[in-house]
Amino acid sequence: MTDARHRVIAIDALGAARKPRSQAKGRQPTEAALVEVRSLLGAAPRTRELLIEHLHRINDAHGHLPDTLLVALAHEMRLSLAEVYEVASFYHHFEIVKDGAAAPAALTVRVCNSLSCAMAGSAALKAELTQALASRTDVRVVEVPCIGRCDSAPAAVVAQHCVDRADAAAVLQAITAGRTAATVPTYTALDAYLAQGGYRLLDALASGVRSADSVITALSDAGLRGLGGAGFPAGRKWSIVRQHAAPRLIAVNIDEGEPGTFKDRYFLERDPHRFIEGALIAAHCIGASAIYLYLRDEYAAGRAILERELAALRAARSDLPAIHLRRGAGAYICGEESALIESLEGRRGWPRLRPPYVAEVGLFGRPTLETNLETLHWVRDIVEQGPASFNQHGRHGRHGLRSYSLSGRVNRPGVHVAPAGISLRELVDEYGGGMQAGHTLYGYFPGGASGGMLPATLADLPLDFDTLQPYGAFIGSAAVVVFSQADSARALALNAMRFFEHESCGQCTPCREGTQRAVELMTQPRWNLPLLEELSTVMMDASICGLGQAAPNPLLCAIKYFAQEFADERGG
Repeated sequence: MTDARHRVIAIDALGAARKPRSQAKGRQPTEAALVEVRSLLGAAPRTRELLIEHLHRINDAHGHLPDTLLVALAHEMRLSLAEVYEVASFYHHFEIVKDGAAAPAALTVRVCNSLSCAMAGSAALKAELTQALASRTDVRVVEVPCIGRCDSAPAAVVAQHCVDRADAAAVLQAITAGRTAATVPTYTALDAYLAQGGYRLLDALASGVRSADSVITALSDAGLRGLGGAGFPAGRKWSIVRQHAAPRLIAVNIDEGEPGTFKDRYFLERDPHRFIEGALIAAHCIGASAIYLYLRDEYAAGRAILERELAALRAARSDLPAIHLRRGAGAYICGEESALIESLEGRRGWPRLRPPYVAEVGLFGRPTLETNLETLHWVRDIVEQGPASFNQHGRHGRHGLRSYSLSGRVNRPGVHVAPAGISLRELVDEYGGGMQAGHTLYGYFPGGASGGMLPATLADLPLDFDTLQPYGAFIGSAAVVVFSQADSARALALNAMRFFEHESCGQCTPCREGTQRAVELMTQPRWNLPLLEELSTVMMDASICGLGQAAPNPLLCAIKYFAQEFADERGG
């Protein structure tokens, strides 16, 4: 009886403690903020997957994210404020400004500081612009990692207007003239693409004239591999995904952020329908119900092209699956396939632990074909012309074609479609116009910052998948950055490590702390080689994804192949 009476008293006390609240829990939005957020979002769904898109709408309107509007956005989307903040604070292109704090300058000038731009003098450009604009409170100058314009180094961006081969005068002129919008280049639009036979292959598939099996067989016979960097056989990947239960999805990775790579931008800004048709062919072959295009935010001109051409394609055809265009927000890690999936779902770009793999449990938990833009670009040519037409190219025992993003100390930087297996020396001499006057080949990055660096003595190796691993390097996305005797391998390795430190997502300790500690050690006058090598081993063995696993490659290659720069450390 006593125990029962005590329980009744406790229940009565608990009920008294839980009287209805006079106001909702947590920070509440103002009416003005709600009105503005609802106006910016319009009729767009308030689903979680669109959180980043909605953040972009606010950011585009203000040039930053006022925290009062984040509170309203959380309320409107029925998310906790913590969920909105963790996403908004993760991506580099979003800047949260608290109520009452000063907003950033209305105009931001971004100067790229990555490999090719650093060699071309971006640090001096940034310093000159900072001095020239010191009296302006409406303009700020910031350094940013690679913006995908390595062929036009040094590159700067005034709002969304790109200034190629920039000097201070050209940037200042753009500011004065108010040139802040992206310049859309001339490209092959829908009508011209149709006149060139575009979408006939898709029509042949839809009508049953050609089978999905024949397309997949052609890709396999051509030896087409994923050209985003991983190199997984494309035909095999398509076959794997379509074995899993529907609904199936496609995610197209156009988030190339590897320093030195710009091939996807090259194809997107010239012939967008070729990869779009490739994506639609893939959707037909695997039975995908929707396609998601994930485009890096730096490619504003590409976004304008896709918005225009997708609208034209939808107007011309009624038989298309849903095609969704999504903006990245400045996070290199989202080039990793599972991090990209997380971002498409409206979350931080944190890589997932695997298994399960994306092909089985990907976007929204469905089997997903994640593929690179360039891989899709080649689909139509290979199927229409036959695998032999692709395989007839190649050098040094390799087969096919590759799109090499060539930059650095060469006369003709740019995207060069060349035989797979071409050597660096051949690529520079035959396609790159040779070394710049006064420069001799000292070394090169064969696969961007993460692909390591090799010396001039290894310039005759075939540049292709599986050929460079024995030397501690890899081809990746074929982002080839050439440097000369005017450059320092240890300085370039530090530049690469600073990039990885900046872009580490922070999820795992080996990468988060390892890149930071490596930068600290590499900025010392003398490198502690044993400690750096031990730290590299931990990062490679214990990091969750390829960022941390590959980050030590330039460091280790510099120590191994450019020993002359480490004579003091070695006691020489």
